[in-house]
Amino acid sequence: MLGILNDVQIEEVLRSQLVGRIGCHSGQNIYVVPISYAYDGNYIYAHTFEGMKINIMRSNPHVCFEVDSLKDLSEWKSVIAWGEFQELTEETERINGLKILMERNLPILSSSTMHISPHWPFPPKEISKIEGIVFRIRLKEKSGRFESNQASPHFAG
Repeated sequence: MLGILNDVQIEEVLRSQLVGRIGCHSGQNIYVVPISYAYDGNYIYAHTFEGMKINIMRSNPHVCFEVDSLKDLSEWKSVIAWGEFQELTEETERINGLKILMERNLPILSSSTMHISPHWPFPPKEISKIEGIVFRIRLKEKSGRFESNQASPHFAG
């Protein structure tokens, strides 16, 4: 059974996952890249370093964000959202974004890029000293699809 996720299901997928993909473009360049993220109900928050995705999003802040919840190849949920990149350079906003990212429930076995700080799972004494770029994506529009072996669109994911 294929179907459309309702708003509650879309929010559940966005909140429950840790890795999504940003689609961004500038001129003739289209770039899709995975990121680790946190979602607060309004924004996707992420931490990164200088590179192609930041350069592209600075030149064109309109992005697409995609995330999947996959039980197996016949039971999955997928959400696509469109929004606007916002680099958090003001100290209070940047620290708030870092706190949101550090409060994620990460699995014990996770990549160092998800840890934000070398002291993980403990926050550093001075969160403002964490290097890198903190940004968020203000989501403006969301849609979702699913496939399920079950008769109902409400399945464990």
